[in-house]
Amino acid sequence: MSAGPTSVFGFLSVSPNARTAGALDLGFGRSAALWSNSHDEVAYDSPEGHTFSLYLEGGGGTRRVDGRTVSGWPGALCVMPHRHQSDWVITAPFAFVHLYLPADELARAYAETFERDARLLDVPEVTFAEAPRLAVALRHVARAVADCDALAAESVMTETVALFLADPRWGGLRRRALTGGLAPHLARRIAAYVEAQLHGTIRLADLAAVADLSPFHLQRAFRASRGVSPQVYVAHRRTERAKALLRGRDPIAAIALACGYSSQSHLTRAFRAATGMTPAAYRAGA
Repeated sequence: MSAGPTSVFGFLSVSPNARTAGALDLGFGRSAALWSNSHDEVAYDSPEGHTFSLYLEGGGGTRRVDGRTVSGWPGALCVMPHRHQSDWVITAPFAFVHLYLPADELARAYAETFERDARLLDVPEVTFAEAPRLAVALRHVARAVADCDALAAESVMTETVALFLADPRWGGLRRRALTGGLAPHLARRIAAYVEAQLHGTIRLADLAAVADLSPFHLQRAFRASRGVSPQVYVAHRRTERAKALLRGRDPIAAIALACGYSSQSHLTRAFRAATGMTPAAYRAGA
C-alpha cells in the first residue's frame, strides 16, 4: 500500500480524525481502502494518481470548501484526478471507500479497453454524482477490502474502471491532433507479437524491430500512446497469461515457463508484485 505524503491515502493518513478500516494492495501501484472520518478538514494539494471515492454511510456533513453548498450522501461518487486540488470540511461522521490508480495505470486501462490513444484520456473532477452502476461496483470493492479478498477486489477494480471510462459523462475523449505517438496498426502489431512471444524473452529491440522504429523512438511513442512503457505492458500481459493458466491444473512451475519467467520463484516474485498475492493464493481463490 502506497501511503506517500503526495497520495490521497497519504494525506488522509496524517489527518488526526480519519481512520482506515482496511486496505488492499492490488499490484502495479493500485490499491483500495476503507475509511471513516468526522469533524475534520482535509486539503488535497496535487496528490499523485486518480482516486475513486464512494460514500458508504453518512456524508450529509461533508462538503467542498470552494463555494459549493451541496453535501454528500450514501451512494455519492467522487473522482479526484491526478494532481487535482480540493479542500473539504467534515462536520459529521461518514464512511467511504477509495480506489487508487496511478495515472499511468488508468491511461493503460483506457488504451487497452477502448483501443484508443492514451493521450485522449482526460479525467474530470467529479463531486457528488449519481452513478448507480459504479456505486454497485465500488460497494463490491468495499466488501472485498473488508474481507481481505484481493482477488475479488482486483476483479471489481477492472469493472469499475471500465464502467467509468465507458460513461459518456467521463469518457475522456478530446478532439485534438496527436503527433509523435504510436500508429494504431503498429500498436496492434506489437500486441500480437507480445502475445505470441510471452513464453520467451521479449527485448525492447525486438519490439522496435516489429514496429520498424529505433528502440529510443519506440519507447517514447509506446508510452505516449499506451500510457505505460513497453516493459510494463509486457509485465501486465505476462501476469494476465499467468492468471488464465492458474485457473487450470498445470503445475505452477510449468506455468512460470509458459509465461516467460525463469523459474517458479521468479513467477512468484513478479506475480506478488503485480497482484499482491502469490500464484498459489490466486489459484486457491480463483
